[in-house]
Amino acid sequence: MSLPAEKQAWSGRFAFLMATVGSAVGLGSIWKFPYMVGANGGSAFLFAYLAALVILILPLMIGEFVIGRRGGMGAVGSIAKVARESGASGLWSGVGAWGVLTGFLILSFYSVIGGWTVAYIPQALSNAFQDQSPQDIGAQFSRMLADPVGLTFHHAIFMALTAVVVARGVSEGIERAVTVLMPLMFAILIGLVFYAFATADMGRAFEFFFQPDFTKLTPEVVLSAIGLGFFSIGTGIGAMITYAAYAPRDINLGVAAILTIAADTFASFLAAFAIFPLVFAYGLNPGEGAGLMFTTLPIAFGQMPGGAVVGAAFFLLLVVSALASAISLLELVVAWATDTLKVSRPAAAYASAFVCWVIGIGTVLSFNHWSTWYPLDVLPTFSNKSFFDVIDYLTSNIMLPLGGIFLGLFVGWVMSKKTIFEELGIQDGPTWQLFRFLLGVVCPLAIFILFVVNLGFVKLAIGD
Repeated sequence: MSLPAEKQAWSGRFAFLMATVGSAVGLGSIWKFPYMVGANGGSAFLFAYLAALVILILPLMIGEFVIGRRGGMGAVGSIAKVARESGASGLWSGVGAWGVLTGFLILSFYSVIGGWTVAYIPQALSNAFQDQSPQDIGAQFSRMLADPVGLTFHHAIFMALTAVVVARGVSEGIERAVTVLMPLMFAILIGLVFYAFATADMGRAFEFFFQPDFTKLTPEVVLSAIGLGFFSIGTGIGAMITYAAYAPRDINLGVAAILTIAADTFASFLAAFAIFPLVFAYGLNPGEGAGLMFTTLPIAFGQMPGGAVVGAAFFLLLVVSALASAISLLELVVAWATDTLKVSRPAAAYASAFVCWVIGIGTVLSFNHWSTWYPLDVLPTFSNKSFFDVIDYLTSNIMLPLGGIFLGLFVGWVMSKKTIFEELGIQDGPTWQLFRFLLGVVCPLAIFILFVVNLGFVKLAIGD
């Protein structure tokens, strides 16, 4: 007799790794990483980013893995169980609940952007970008944003794909999906890199990436690198706790965390070397920003030989990477619902996806009918922020940092040493002291600094 879907485990190390890599490698790695590098001076930014991964992200991910496997439930249940086992208050489970809410809100607008990638595949295949001027490409994107019906439809497709996978369970749904999606994603990435190497300006891309200009390494750039590391890989909300709850005992959690971050970094570099040679070859701006994917690269796709196929492959890559991350965000919510509300997995998946889709319509309308509606304009910080801007600001600048701070404090100071030693196979000594210092002191402090800078407190203090 099989176990309930919510109690299933990954079949082995490969499945667990593909799931965690899929959670980490989302649009943040494929889309945001290249334009952040472009906007912040290239390789100087990379040094700060890689340092943030090693010093801050890796310890926090290991901490989430420990909580999840020890607790054996979603983020809320696992933190509550580990807290009780450590003789601490069950109120620490509120950190998990905070993460579930954060992930839910992120998914509501992440699905809308995922819908954009779905919409661009048929456009690329139909040669809609061929011989179009930059103004024409920009107008195409603007027309898409101005159409709430089309945006809502593609948002629904993306959310439905996510819900179907999660509803089928851990082994039958998520594992089967990620073990196909992740190899497919890397295959597309590698194919695009080879194409760029053969047809575009790979030399300029290498120079841009690996010739350091430390004059660009300002405090703002360092903070941007830390922020990208935290929020593109997705530590701090509990998704890794949920995935680790299904991890077998024979998985080395430290090695799994290292491999996850290494795979995410590898994917980010592949994406950059698929994108920047085309950017330089066609005289485009590497620091274009978020529009790089949807208004800049289509210019190149419209001019290059075989651009329809290459463009379609690129946007399929975005769909695959976005879907893998969306699955982990929805699973975060579904695990809480099945643990706490005792509802069936399919009911939890479809109900959560539907509510998330409804909230996401607010993001859809923020680009057209609600573009001049500022729901919190009574507050100075939100005076010119649309519905989407408010949700994005709250999750990115307030909810994610606070969640990361409290998770670091929980693992570093609340969780018992016995639990950590047993889960990681380590003993009291320098490794433990370093791990505790990074998690209990360095991570919360770094996130707190990022938090106050993002909210403008530091600038106000300097200005005084």
